[in-house]
Amino acid sequence: MELAESFSNLVGEVRIVDDVASEFVEVVAQSYALRARSNFAFALSGGPTAQRCYERLSMLSESRISWWDVDIYWGDERCVPPDHPDSNEAMARRTLLNPVGAVNSVYPMRCDEGASAYQLRVSEVGFFDLIHLGVGPDGHTASIFPGSDADSYVSGVLVQLNTDPTNLNPHTRMTLTYPALEMARHIVFTVSGESKRDAVRKLMQGIPIPANKVRADKITWILDHEALPNIP
Repeated sequence: MELAESFSNLVGEVRIVDDVASEFVEVVAQSYALRARSNFAFALSGGPTAQRCYERLSMLSESRISWWDVDIYWGDERCVPPDHPDSNEAMARRTLLNPVGAVNSVYPMRCDEGASAYQLRVSEVGFFDLIHLGVGPDGHTASIFPGSDADSYVSGVLVQLNTDPTNLNPHTRMTLTYPALEMARHIVFTVSGESKRDAVRKLMQGIPIPANKVRADKITWILDHEALPNIP
């Protein structure tokens, strides 16, 4: 089977690369260049792959992105203090926001404020220029876990508190929902490593896991060779 044919069940463009972080940086720069307004609404992710992506993005030349034009949001967050080792905000500040010096605005998720406060913020943005997502070994994306409360499309619900019913992923989370992800002009998934092979196999087979339920105007999948299952 040809590689392109094996991804025929996946919505969007698939890029198989040696270096996910480098390709991610190019996608962000291109998306920024094509932005529809002066500011660039960019929602961040979490996890080891995202960390590598943000470390690389922080080194991008200012001639390609003016960070003063960028508004930072999050696609999901663990309900922990903002300086906690498991905090997506803490990781993004350490790897991206602090190194680039300053951005136009930063809108972290705060579980103690409740989902409604972030929902209001999301509804005001109108659309996201770019949302960065990952894929967990179980097929979750953002903090939408298989079989969880957020793993359904509820019109008008943009932000939700959610937990993993299997308890494989710790902490209560706050997450953008499927309708909120649809507000993206562009979504980029980054998927790296052998631990993601089963999830990628499900994506290729069209099995309905959260990651392949996401829809947006444009979706780009960046995968490395280690994430690919054996293809007969």
